[in-house]
Amino acid sequence: MNVRRRENWMWAEACALLDEAERRHRQFFGLLNAPARVPTWEPPVDMFSDGAEVQVLVALPGAQSEEIQIELMPGGLQIEARVLPSELGAGMKLLRLEIPYGRMRRRVDLPPGHYVLVERRLERGRLLVRLRRLIP
Repeated sequence: MNVRRRENWMWAEACALLDEAERRHRQFFGLLNAPARVPTWEPPVDMFSDGAEVQVLVALPGAQSEEIQIELMPGGLQIEARVLPSELGAGMKLLRLEIPYGRMRRRVDLPPGHYVLVERRLERGRLLVRLRRLIP
């Protein structure tokens, strides 16, 4: 492979990797597909289980505990928060939106069973929800 072809190949590979990184960055906090009155972010969730307990970890940067609502529903868990940046002055116009502000909503399907909320804890922008499965 001559030097020119190798440089072109390396440049194409670098551009492809940058495009993929940008796509994943935008996907990290995706806007909900369902229509809403105001833009609503869908935060990423990790879920863990040991059979008797399910733990859900939700990324909610900037959220305060009192801004978070958790609803345990049949077959799922719904988490909502509204985070507004307090640092912005009045009259500021949005030029770029990458940090998720505003309304965040996420519905998480749970493994089959009935659950009771054991704990909710917000720490460093991450909400931990612990649920215990009720034994029938």
